[in-house]
Amino acid sequence: MAVKNQVLELFESNKGIYFSGEELAQKLSVSRAAVWKAVKVLQADGYSIDAVPNKGYCLSEKTDILSPQGIQKYLLPVCKDVDVQVLPVVSSTMTVVREMAAAGAPEGSIVIANEQTEGRGRRGRSFASPCGSGIYMSLLLRPVHYTSEQAVRITTIAAVAMCEAIEEVSDETAQIKWVNDIFIQDKKICGILTEASIDMESGSLEYAIMGIGINVYSPQGGFPAELQQIAGALYDTPQSDLKNRLAAGLINHFMTYYAELDRTDYTEAYRKRSMAIGRQVNVLSGTQTRKALVLGIDDDCQLLVRYEDGTEATLSSGEISIKLKN
Repeated sequence: MAVKNQVLELFESNKGIYFSGEELAQKLSVSRAAVWKAVKVLQADGYSIDAVPNKGYCLSEKTDILSPQGIQKYLLPVCKDVDVQVLPVVSSTMTVVREMAAAGAPEGSIVIANEQTEGRGRRGRSFASPCGSGIYMSLLLRPVHYTSEQAVRITTIAAVAMCEAIEEVSDETAQIKWVNDIFIQDKKICGILTEASIDMESGSLEYAIMGIGINVYSPQGGFPAELQQIAGALYDTPQSDLKNRLAAGLINHFMTYYAELDRTDYTEAYRKRSMAIGRQVNVLSGTQTRKALVLGIDDDCQLLVRYEDGTEATLSSGEISIKLKN
C-alpha cells in the first residue's frame, strides 16, 4: 500500500488526533520524509491536515472527502467482500463498472466518483453530476440463478437502503417515487439505475450493476435552470465526514438485504415510504400517458393502479409522474 494511503487510513481512523512525524513513521515503518511527502500530497488533494510544531499532524474532524479508507471504517462485517474504488472524475461509473464486469471483476466491486461527465439516468436521460457535490456510485452484483424479472428487486432494495442511509445521517424523512427516485420535501435528491446482462440460454443474470447518484450538497452556483423546481440536496452546507458515512450506510443497508435475497421485509419498508399510494398520477408508457389512482404496492413492489375508465392494472415497469407542491 502506498505511504499516502497508509497515512490517510490512520488519519481517517483518528480524526482530530495529532501524531508527530516520528510516531507516524514508526507506526507505518517508513521514513519521516515519506510521511512528510504523503501529508503534502493529501493536502494538495484537499484534505484539511493541520501541521503544528511540537504536536504533529492532525486530520480535521470537519473534513468531508470521499475515500476508500474513509468509507471502510464504517462498513459492517456483511460488507467484508466489497472492494471500493474512489475516482476523482469518470465519464460514468456505470460505464466503468460494466467494463470491469466484462473483464471478470468479482461481485462487490464498487466504483465511486466525485464527478461524472456523462452521468446517466433512466430512458437515456442525463444525470447532472457536478464535482464535489454528490456521490455517484455503481456496484457490481453476480446473483446466482437470478432471473431478469427478479432483477427489479435490486432497484427496490437499493431505494430502501438509500432511504435508510439518508435517515441515519440527517433528520429528514425520505420518500420513494416508484420505482427508483428518492425525494425529500418534494424535491428529488437521488436516482437509481439498474442494468443487467442476461444469459440468453438460461435466462438468468450474468451480472447486474446497481447505480446510484445522490445530491449531497447543492452544487456551486445552484442547480441548472431546468432542474431548479424539481432537484434538491440533502444539505446546503458541508457536514463532518458526511459523504463517507452516507456511502457506507448505503452499502451496509443494501448488502444486508442482498445477503438474503428471498427476504421480503424490505417491501414493507418500501411501501411505507411510497409517495404515490393514494394519489393521482400520470402513468407514462412509451408515448402514451394515462391518468390513474395508485391503489397500492404489492409484495414484488409492483404498482397497483386504477385508470379513469375503471380498469385496474399491475405495473412491473414504466414510469409515473406526480403533481408535487413547489
